[in-house]
Amino acid sequence: MNLLLSYISSFTNLSKSSIKNTVGLLNQDCTIPFISRYRKEATGNLDEVQIGEIVKFKEQFETLEKRKKTILKALKEQEVLTSELKAKVNACQDSVTLEDLYLPYKKSRKTKAETARQNGLEPLAETIMLQRVDNLSQMARAYVKDSISTSEDALEGARHIIAEWVNERLDVRSSLRNELARHALIVTKIVKSKVSEEKAQTYRDYFDWEEALSSIPSHRLLAILRAENEGFIRVKIGIDDQRILSRIENKIITSKNACATQIKLAIADAYKRLLFPSLSNEALQNAKEKADDAAIWIFAKNLKQLLLGSPLGEKRVLAIDPGFKSGCKIVCLDEKGDLKHNENIYPHAPKNDQIGAMKKISFLTEAHNIEAIAIGNGTASRETEALIRKTKFNTDVQVFMVSEAGASIYSASKIARDEFPNYDVTVRGAVSIGRRLQDPLAELVKIDAKSIGVGQYQHDVDQTKLKKELDHVVEACVNTIGVNINTASHSLLSYVSGIGPKLAENIVTFRSKKGAFKNRNEIKNVPRLGEKAFEQGAGFLKIKEGENPLDDSAVHPERYAIVEQMAKDGKVTVSELIGNKTVLQKIDLKNYVTPKIGVLTLEDIKKELEKPGLDIRTQAKVFAFNHSIKSITDLKEGQVLPGIVNNITAFGCFVDVGIKESGLIHVSNLSDRFVKDVNEHVHLHEQIVVKVLEVDVARKRIQLKLHSIKT
Repeated sequence: MNLLLSYISSFTNLSKSSIKNTVGLLNQDCTIPFISRYRKEATGNLDEVQIGEIVKFKEQFETLEKRKKTILKALKEQEVLTSELKAKVNACQDSVTLEDLYLPYKKSRKTKAETARQNGLEPLAETIMLQRVDNLSQMARAYVKDSISTSEDALEGARHIIAEWVNERLDVRSSLRNELARHALIVTKIVKSKVSEEKAQTYRDYFDWEEALSSIPSHRLLAILRAENEGFIRVKIGIDDQRILSRIENKIITSKNACATQIKLAIADAYKRLLFPSLSNEALQNAKEKADDAAIWIFAKNLKQLLLGSPLGEKRVLAIDPGFKSGCKIVCLDEKGDLKHNENIYPHAPKNDQIGAMKKISFLTEAHNIEAIAIGNGTASRETEALIRKTKFNTDVQVFMVSEAGASIYSASKIARDEFPNYDVTVRGAVSIGRRLQDPLAELVKIDAKSIGVGQYQHDVDQTKLKKELDHVVEACVNTIGVNINTASHSLLSYVSGIGPKLAENIVTFRSKKGAFKNRNEIKNVPRLGEKAFEQGAGFLKIKEGENPLDDSAVHPERYAIVEQMAKDGKVTVSELIGNKTVLQKIDLKNYVTPKIGVLTLEDIKKELEKPGLDIRTQAKVFAFNHSIKSITDLKEGQVLPGIVNNITAFGCFVDVGIKESGLIHVSNLSDRFVKDVNEHVHLHEQIVVKVLEVDVARKRIQLKLHSIKT
């Protein structure tokens, strides 16, 4: 445990007591959301990000220790494990040094050096490395036998052995790594046979490109690597080879005789054949990992903003999935998101039945008491919005444009088929659009996060790492808001702390058979939902209008007794205490402190009692584009337009101004000052005002500048 604590401490600024207690809770199968909300005294009030860091470095340490055991076992089996080597292996704090230590003992395919050893040339190599012999040719003749025909053959074999030794030297490898880290260039060359292809023009900015690997922006590196994967360019790492060779020679060569000449040749061979290919590839891979991390971080921040987007709430919604030839699919949803009606209208070309479409929309709006209309922002969205604006309604109906990103993925998924087995993909897609307006979080958790369309190069990064991080984001968002156990879908429940897919399925099955849960204690009756799962999840599973008013709050059942005592001391019932600021303000939290419950937890309880079930999300707001702008050709330099941020990247943000093409606000156009983080200036789906700087119709590119934030 001490080694683990020291390892994690070396990467963080957290106290060892916080790390120790958090690791202890993690070892008890506690989840990050549970620990951060309900075990603040133990962790020293660490938040989810800090606990996530502990989890990350704990996993790194465990992976490193596992690899050490494997290596030590292999070394022991080879009978080369000395006490000194064992100590070096155990002292390693990173995988790179560990693998370098193990390199000389790895069992690999037959190498040139191994062949030379089998030919008895290792003594000659050792003699050369001593650098005390002048007449090497005469000495080398003593090794001419069998497959060694000449003294030069003998010297060549000896050089292969020396080259392997050079490759395995820790100081040489460390020096080359440092050189690559500081001075390596990423160099591209165009593949001339493919330059004429239309798709190649997407990457023309990176044809015959050269840039420092240490400072290349993550998005540019990922774009270059994608262009290489698609065969449009070739990528290599460039560096001053001669300077590095000189440095290696200075480390090894101490004489000026014939041995020095042979060693110099061996060093050049080692560098060209072994060292540079391996370590330059490692440097590029390290840069790729950093680029992946940057892209994943941006994607995660975007996803969090999207999942915590403004919900309209429990309103009756008419949702439209727009289209031209196939028409517009209309669905009517009740307050719970249940499908009540669906049909098609054909207001656009080729049928152009606008009058019939408007009559139908007006009729359905009145018949189903519709309070809001959600229009998907894909094909024919602007034309459909214009149609809705012309339609007369008897009541005040709000109109919203809703992102369709990933709706087609959901509509064809097993989740959608299970929800709507008797409807086709068009109906399911329209339902998803409507539900996104009602509650983005509840609907978007059903879709693979990669398909939601927020981020950059998500298909080019490490997919395992991406999925893990995005799952953490979804879990954090779901548990931040909490879920209504009596209405939540299987997908939503599966992200609740301690629940997971199988228990989520059991909850839904139990609910369908037994009816709605009346109190949190009934959750324990769900098959295979044990005490640990209940402890981890109960505080995030809410029951509206249940038998106990605390069941609709974030107060954990394990702390109900404290609330009951507070109510008793305040001479009110628990129901009367909830939301009663007058009584709550008189409560002295110090009176309720115990060895297990501190002020931090009590403050959370008091805050929850003041505003039970408070949703941190703001309510959805209506937005209108400039209706005179219908295509990119309508844009002119200097125009000031309303827009919605629909994606955020490392180099800026993309803005929907109501046409097919999104415009880019480059980081340099977000502020007059240096912009370190785009998210400090704009947020996903934020309503802003932009100024048009440049329009490239041929390349379909729009350059914008942030003018102001809409309030």
